[in-house]
Amino acid sequence: MIEKSQNQKLIIVIDDDPVMRLSCSKILQKDGFCVETYEDGEQGLARIREQKPDLLVVDLKMPKMGGIEVIARLQEINPEICIIVITGYATIGTAVEAMKAGAYDFLPKPFTPDELRLIVDRGLERSELARQSRKLKAEKEKIERRFISFVSHQLQSPLAAVQQYLEVLIHLEDMPDNAVRQKEWIERSLLRIREMRAIVRDWLTISKIESGQLVGQLAPISIPPIIDDIIQCYETRAREKNITLISELSDDLSSIEGHDECLRMLFSNLISNAIKYNKPNGTVKVTAKEDAENVFISVTDTGIGIPQNKLEAIFEEFYRVKDETTKHISGTGLGLPICKKIATELGGSVAVSSKKNQGSTFTVGLPKKIRSSFN
Repeated sequence: MIEKSQNQKLIIVIDDDPVMRLSCSKILQKDGFCVETYEDGEQGLARIREQKPDLLVVDLKMPKMGGIEVIARLQEINPEICIIVITGYATIGTAVEAMKAGAYDFLPKPFTPDELRLIVDRGLERSELARQSRKLKAEKEKIERRFISFVSHQLQSPLAAVQQYLEVLIHLEDMPDNAVRQKEWIERSLLRIREMRAIVRDWLTISKIESGQLVGQLAPISIPPIIDDIIQCYETRAREKNITLISELSDDLSSIEGHDECLRMLFSNLISNAIKYNKPNGTVKVTAKEDAENVFISVTDTGIGIPQNKLEAIFEEFYRVKDETTKHISGTGLGLPICKKIATELGGSVAVSSKKNQGSTFTVGLPKKIRSSFN
């Protein structure tokens, strides 16, 4: 049994002909594969139960257990393994029989080293595509399960609150200050409805990003005007907490290849959070620097900060740091995941540094030019 390295592909060859086993092994080992050979199907299947190979090469005609039986037994053990059949009795009938049993391809003997290499490469490529397809399917199922969880946990609380508020309204008819109380409970209901709309909006944004529908066509974008617009939108909210908003972005800052709507959403989330988690009389400052390839925009606040052991978790969907200082702050837990997904989709990144009770800095790095993945 050969010890394979971590990144090596394992190929198992089952053939009763020792010369064929040796030839296949030498050919495939030259290409960097880890190759194990077995003279009959029982031995090969026993090994496959212990160690899943990336590909199986099996002879169709063997005395103890033929290739068709090996394939059938392998379907019970692990149907995801790619199978290539080799035989000296090549006919259309045997090829069809092998394919029906579960083989990927068919190689008649005698064959050249290049023919074996070609069919093995095709088989491994097919296995990788199948693996990626399974991964995408699993991710899709995960998103669907997450959506169900999202509906039940995130919307249930505000919906229940609105129901209670409306039930209270029904019983206010005979109260002397009926009009005042009605206004109060209607305002409470509207607040909860706005929370639900924010949750749905953020969820739809996440879904659009994951399906590749949000970013669209990239174009040269100047960041300073976007930041100025966002700061202007949040001035009233900041003033209510006596928070000063500062932009130190220069007009000659290099443009980046981006998408206007996505960038506004990204920086709006960061600046909104910087206000929301700040302290009274604090500041939110937006700064920038650049190198030859990237522009880096930092949003720094003087707020409550984030515990060091929570810094990675804050980019997970629906995750929120919950303690005495944050329990009264509303949010969906989707803002930062949206920021990260947008930055990643634009070929950039988001980094965070923070100190408890001293503040946080979120830095977005974005490429100046479209990288190869967007060409």
